[in-house]
This record gives sequence, C-alpha cells and structure tokens, in this order.
Amino acid sequence: MPEDVEMNDSQPQPAAAAAADATPAPTPAAASTLQHLKEIASVIEAGSLTKEVRRIFRAVRLTVALRRRLAVRDVAAFLAFALPHSSEAFGRLSSLLPKEDGSEMDVDSAAPSAQVSIKHGLPEIEIYCYLLVLIFLIDSKKYDEAKACASASIARMKNLNRRTVDVLASRIYSYYSYVHELTNSLAEIRGTLLALHRTATLHRDELGQETLLNLLLRNYLHYNLYDQAEKLRSKAPRFEAHSNQQFCRYLFYLGKIRTIQLEYTDAKESLLQAARKAPTTARGFRVQCNKWAIIVRLLLGEIPERTVFMQKGMKEALAPYFELTNAVRVGDLELFRAVAEKFASTFSADRTRNLIVRLRHNVIRTGLRNISISYSRISLADIAKKLRLDSDSPVADAESIVAKAIRDGAIDATIDHANGWMVSKETGDVYSTNEPQIAFNSRIAFCLDMHNEAVKALRFPPNSHKEKESAEKRRERLQQEEELAKHMAEEDDDDF
Repeated sequence: MPEDVEMNDSQPQPAAAAAADATPAPTPAAASTLQHLKEIASVIEAGSLTKEVRRIFRAVRLTVALRRRLAVRDVAAFLAFALPHSSEAFGRLSSLLPKEDGSEMDVDSAAPSAQVSIKHGLPEIEIYCYLLVLIFLIDSKKYDEAKACASASIARMKNLNRRTVDVLASRIYSYYSYVHELTNSLAEIRGTLLALHRTATLHRDELGQETLLNLLLRNYLHYNLYDQAEKLRSKAPRFEAHSNQQFCRYLFYLGKIRTIQLEYTDAKESLLQAARKAPTTARGFRVQCNKWAIIVRLLLGEIPERTVFMQKGMKEALAPYFELTNAVRVGDLELFRAVAEKFASTFSADRTRNLIVRLRHNVIRTGLRNISISYSRISLADIAKKLRLDSDSPVADAESIVAKAIRDGAIDATIDHANGWMVSKETGDVYSTNEPQIAFNSRIAFCLDMHNEAVKALRFPPNSHKEKESAEKRRERLQQEEELAKHMAEEDDDDF
C-alpha cells in the first residue's frame, strides 16, 4: 500500500476564509482510488437491483486489485459517499478507522466532485463497506479493530437472506477467521462458524457453505482435532463446487485428514489434485501441497521424481524434503536420522514431523529391497550390519524385519532359519505380471477424471441458447472478460 500523501500542503486558514474559498482538491492518486471505489459501488448497486450475482463477483475482484492503494482518507471518503451520515453502520465504521489530520477535509472536498451516485439503503452496499473497512484494517495490522468490524458485520448479516449478499458474506467469513488466526484465537470463533454454517445450509447458500466448511476444517486442523474434522466433513452437505480456490483448500484439508488416518492412496490423490488445480500465483499453497504429497508418496513406498523438487520458486522450500527423499531412496537409516535431526525445526513448523517418524520403517524396507536385489544369499547378521540396526539383538530384529517384508510382498525371498540366511529368488519378467496393466489402468483413470472435471467446469451464460446476444451486451461481456483476466492473478494471490 503506498504511503499516505500529506494533506495540508499550505498554511491553515481561518474557518471563515476556508468556507468562502474553494476547498483544495484531493491529490490525483487519492481521487483516482476514491473514484474507483465509487465505480465499484455502482457495479454492486446494478447487481443488487438486477439480482445478478456475477456483478458482485466482479466488484470483489476489482476491490482485490485496489486494496494495495487504499488509504485512510479513501476509505473515510467512500463511507461518507456510500452510507447515510445518520446510519448506525456509518458511525460504527468511521469510529474503527485510524484518525488522521485533515481527514474531515478530504471527506467534504471529495463529495462535490463525485460524478457517480448510488441508492442509499441497499444491504449490499452496507455489507461491502464492512468488507472494505475490514480489509483495510487487516492490511494496517489493526487486528483488534478488525475483529470488532468482522463481528459487527456478521451480526448485521444474520438478518439478511439475499443471494447477492452471499458473495460478500463469504469474503467476510474468510477475513473473520483470518484475523482470529493472526491473533491466535481461532478456538473462540468455532461456535460462531458452526452456527453460520447451519444458517447458510438453511438458506441454501452453497458458496457460504463451502467457505465455512473449509474454515471449520482449518480451525479443527489448527488444533490437531482430526477426528472432529472428519466427522464434520463426512456429515456436511455435498454439492458442486462454486469456487476453485475453496475446492483446492477442501482437497488439501481432505488430504491431510486422510494422511493422519493412514489412508495414503486417497490422501495422495487429493493432495496432488489440489496442487494441480491451484493457480500458479498461489506459490505458498502449492508448496504446502507438495510437501505433504512428497511425504505421502514416501509412505506409500514411491520415490517422487526429481522434477517435483525443481519446480520454479519451490526449490529452496523443498530442499529438506529432497534430502529426506534421497535418504529413503538409498535406504540408509543413519542418513535418514541425520536429515531428520538437521531439519527438525522445519518439519515441526510444517507439522510433518510425526509423519517422518513413520518413514523409518520405509527406510528399512527400501534398504532391505536393495539388499535382496544385490545378493542372492546373505546372512541375517550382514543384513543387520548393512541396515545399521542399533538394537540389543540386531540379528533377531533383522530376521523379524525380513519375515514381515516377505509376508507383505515387498521382497521375493525365503529365510533359511537353520543357517541364518536370506535367500532371494530370481527376478522374473515384470511384463508377465499384472503390474503393467495396473500402471496403465491408473493412468487411464487419471485422464478420464481430468476430462470429466474439465467438462463439469465449463460455464455458459444463463439462457444463452434462448436469447440472441446484442452488440451492446457483447461489448459489455468482452469488457468484463478482459477485466477478469487482468485481475485474476491479484485475486488468486489474495485468496491464498
């Protein structure tokens, strides 16, 4: 957000002289920002009067692109323009804004120059004012004021049941949870989020339902309440996703829940799908998805490709997991311990340390598989030495490990208990087994799923097959598509 421009460039004048002379015009940057806010308000008004939700979406996108330029005087002037001075919302929101010298002068001077007029009393305009002030307070790190603003806006929306308000409400819910997460007070709002989710379900507000469901899952997972999160997820109503960002979040949370519940195959599918669907600008989200996906693939006995760790902008963040993968690939238990200790703080911050503890058995199994491939016959004592087992009875441990690996089908060998040997069987032709068929089947299923999701994601204007598009509507649609493409990057960056 740019620095605030000094308001009083000249010496202050007496009140009578100031009333007689023309008030000084605001700076070009401030005037431009305020004018953009007024145009956004007119878009919301049009969407409210025509009940077109897409116009509200467009207003939110324009606000996201404008948020870095907001200043106190812009927000104060817009509140004076959009809300009646005698309304309760105007008084409450104005009191939450930081005080600045000359802010009153800006409000008065900006009003006569306004070329856009809107209808007062629309709930969408009032809720948008709450959203704008909330965004500004969070960006200004005024978290206590932001919490008060979010609570007041949610109390106001409890009496509204309009589809055009649902879009703004979903954004307010997200910022409401975000500001409490910043102040480490997520547990305090869990009951409020559950009540809001119940209300959204009764109102058939599907966008609000998926937003609040993700916020509740994040709330539970923040405190490691995985069982409660799974119970909520399994009993929540299911419907077609309305927001790609919310669907990506849902897949990520589902992947984390499945991982903790040892359902690694489903977890891998959810995490990889979340990483693929996330926009390229959401780098932090994609990094987290890849971290968890790497751990899940290692737990499944797979070794991720090197290209996973070399993705643009992720190489440094994934470096600890690259070394961990190398240790698992080699099957070196000592190297695995060294990497786990070296990056213990990183794994703890990512909340993956408990999963890495599970990988110890996979490291041993990988080392044993390499040994069975390299030796047709080897003693159990040598196996214990190569695996670097540091227990009191390494030979007995090695025997139990080999027996379990044979039972699970990890290696094709037998144990000669009399001589204390492991005898490996000759490796047959892999193409005579069902493995190629299984591999092709998984790839075909992946392609078919991607095709079905792409077909479901296709969207068309309502009643496009009944009405012919006029030239004016076509120009308006093309203009909206250009604005959507222009602001999509900023919206995705803000959402994640």
